Amino acid sequence: MNTVIFDMDGLLIDSEPLWQEAADEIFNKIGISITTQQYETSTGLRTSEFLDYWFTYFNIDKKNIVELENEIVESVIDKVKIKGVMFSGVDYIFKFFKNQNFKIGLASSSPLSLINTVVEIANIEKYLNAVSSAQYLEYGKPHPQVFLDCAKELNSAPNQCICFEDSINGMIAVKSAKMKCVVVPAHHQSKDLRWSIADIKLTSLQDFNELHLKNILDKK
Repeated sequence: MNTVIFDMDGLLIDSEPLWQEAADEIFNKIGISITTQQYETSTGLRTSEFLDYWFTYFNIDKKNIVELENEIVESVIDKVKIKGVMFSGVDYIFKFFKNQNFKIGLASSSPLSLINTVVEIANIEKYLNAVSSAQYLEYGKPHPQVFLDCAKELNSAPNQCICFEDSINGMIAVKSAKMKCVVVPAHHQSKDLRWSIADIKLTSLQDFNELHLKNILDKK
């Protein structure tokens, strides 16, 4: 095992509230609204899939989805630039795996335009050996393709990879890819029993240490 792959939104940067804020602004324009609990059921989906899901739910004409998708993404990029906050432990975890001589990748449902913005803000470009976006893939998370693509770009087999995720859909994608999964869920979601399929559950990236790594390496 020599490779680590990170999700981005909700794991490295506290962007989920910004995504929800941008989505709420768009939904308000067309006269619908969703609760935070409803929003969380679609966390980890690509923006196009997120819109398709809720437009189907509310029986809304989907002819403007592409336009609305672009509006949401542009809005999130602006919000991230103005008030994006990185989670504690980001610099620590990248240094940790760099010191372990791991290849390091990032695999996100977000478009490359947002990924590049976050990478710059977090100052992690120097650590990354590969970046994969699910934006133009046939399927997004919970399908494993974005993680498999990132591993391929890193010249790593799935069983050589540890992935860090924060969403249920992301975790399912990782496990479907036959990779080890470390989850760092939002505090209010931490008691969800579905996290039990992860290999390790943490409250912060800062908590991961050599013992956790050994435990993963020792697992068959």
